Order: sequence, then structure tokens, then C-alpha cells
Amino acid sequence: MARKKNVYPEEIKREVIRLKLTGEYTNKELMERFGIKNKTQIKTWMRWYRKGEEQRLAQPIGKQYKFGKGPKDMSEVEQLKKKLSYYEMREELLGKVPGNRKEVVPEAFVELVEIFKSKYTITMICDCLNVSRATYYRWKKKSFNPKPIEQLVLTICKELKYRVGHRMVRDLLWKDHHIKVNRNTVQKIMQKFSIQCRVKPKRKSYIAGESKHVVPNLLEQNFSAEGPNQKWVTDITYLPYGEKMLYLSTIMDLFNNEILAYRISDKQDTSLVIDTLEYACRGRETYGVVLHSDQGSQYTSYKFQERAKEKGIITSMSRKGNCFDNAVIESFHSSLKSEEFSTQPRVHLTNSIVLEKVETYMYYYNYIRPFKKLNCHTPVEFRSIAV
Repeated sequence: MARKKNVYPEEIKREVIRLKLTGEYTNKELMERFGIKNKTQIKTWMRWYRKGEEQRLAQPIGKQYKFGKGPKDMSEVEQLKKKLSYYEMREELLGKVPGNRKEVVPEAFVELVEIFKSKYTITMICDCLNVSRATYYRWKKKSFNPKPIEQLVLTICKELKYRVGHRMVRDLLWKDHHIKVNRNTVQKIMQKFSIQCRVKPKRKSYIAGESKHVVPNLLEQNFSAEGPNQKWVTDITYLPYGEKMLYLSTIMDLFNNEILAYRISDKQDTSLVIDTLEYACRGRETYGVVLHSDQGSQYTSYKFQERAKEKGIITSMSRKGNCFDNAVIESFHSSLKSEEFSTQPRVHLTNSIVLEKVETYMYYYNYIRPFKKLNCHTPVEFRSIAV
């Protein structure tokens, strides 16, 4: 014996659609309220509504075109409205797809359907882009989510603000997760998700001429130290990002590349470097420390040399015009600018924002950023281990 089909009045169908559109009712609640046996029925009514086929709500049981609801039975105005709706949808969808593509990329198509399926039916979207529904569901079933190794790479890069290269990521995979992987594999993953680190602009090389030394160059490009507070380097750099020019003075310990002190001022004078020196010496034994700088007028001044001598610090200076003699601190200032300021489009910043960004980067550099020379530890972490 054939089972009798359930028939629902048009008024109930329209009321169900109205309540469903409010977003306050679930299918189960609507089924209980109106005595609907199957939730598929509600989905069918919603599909008709979204496709602009509300006339089907009034049809009795029967085939789709049997009771005056097919295209041939529509009025000319209704047919024009339907065509207009289709072309509007097509223009909106194709506006999200580059016109120079030769084929539909599965990942992009699945993402497009997810975006627009609340507004258009999946069938309409598939027809618009000449993709069968079966193909869409096959693509959707296939997982486009990152693999476990890819997810780890994404997590590491996100934690380090996308500022490290694939070699460092490879080393961190081994250090933190004991996963040994070729650097080329890591590089391909970073390229796939467009999370490569920003490459610093290369400086043009030149041959620096010999010049008179203000004080001897004790460092001689030997940037390694056996313990903390043996070799310090210092320099001043420009910060042309705020309302007016600012100057950053920094002192770094070559043992672990830790930033010991920094000061920012709107004047590039002797007091700036002296304040930086005073801050670096707080709570530290500085007798016998070698402090290397360039031959800037601030460092060759009598006041600075006298203050360093009072602290028991031995000053050392680069050859004039030779930035390679102080390459480590020069590289740090370059990293600060390229990673904290140059990665974003140039916008107007207030001086307070510039100060905040520098402070944020200093903390990141000392406490979060790992270094290969420190066995993938941060500067502060490496110092703690050494102590």
C-alpha cells in the first residue's frame, strides 16, 4: 500500500519561510510547531524562495511543470525578471574570479561557494561557472586544510610575526617538535601560503678608505664573546616615521645579541648616547667592557669618553666610513625598520605610535625572536641558560 504524501497549505509554507528568515527558529522547532514530518521539506521551500520560485508554494502535489509554473507559463515580465536576476548573480560571482584564468581552481571555487551559498543556491553557482554539482562536492570532500607539518609551519611563522626565514623555521621544527625536514620543503610550504619573511634591501658594496683612528679599533670585526658584558656595540639610527625626525640610540651585548639599553630623542646629541650608556650600566659590572662605536661626533666627544672611562669601559671605534666594523648593530637597526615599519604601507604615524612600535619590537627581539647562533633560543633565554 502506497504511503500518503503530506500536503501543507501555502499559508503554512510562507509562515515557515518567514520564521526561518528571522534566524530565531531551528528546523526542529518549526517541525514541531507546524507538524512537519521531514526537515527536507523546509529546505525545499527555502530553496524555492531563494530561487524566486514562490509560485511553487501554491502548487499541489505533482511534477514541476504540470500546474502552470514552468518558464513557458511565466509572463514576459516574470521571465525578464528571472533573466535579470541571473545576470546580476553571474556578474557578482565572476567579479570574484580573475578573467585571465584558463580553468577554475578547486580551492577557489569551494571558497566562492561557501561565501555565496547563503544568497544563491549551489546549483545556480555551479551553472554560472560551468562546474557540475558532482564536481563541486568531490572538490569539497577533498581536504584543502593544511597538513600537520604545514600547520606547524603556519603556527611558528604566526607566533614570530612572519619575520623569520625558512631555515629558522626548519631549525625550530627540530628544536621544539623533533621533526626533521629539509629546508626546501619548509620553503615550499611558506611560498604556498605566502608567508615568506621580508627580504632586507641589499646595500651597495664599496671599498672604504683608510682614515685616522680616534681610538684604536679593538673589536676588529670579531663579533663573538665568551660571556655577558665583555663586548658591547652601540650606534644611532634615524626613525623618519612620525610627525618629526626621531633618533634611536642602542647598546647591544655581542654575547647573546641582547639589547641592553635604548633611548629615543628628537635631538642627535651627546646627551642621547650618554643616557643610553647610563641605562645600560645599571646593575651591571662594566669594568673592562669593550664598547665599540663608529666615529660619530657624539662618541668622540669629551663628555662621552670621560663618562665611559668613569664606568671602567674601554672604548673602541670603527674606521671612518666603514660600516662593516660595526655590522651587528647596523644589522639590528635595519631589521627593526624593515620588520616593524617597512612591512606595512607608509602611513602617517604620530610620535607616540613610533615610540610604542619600537618598544614592542625591543621586547619581541629580546624575549620572543630565536637566533640560529643561539641554538634557536632568544637572547634573554640564552643568557639565562648560560648563567
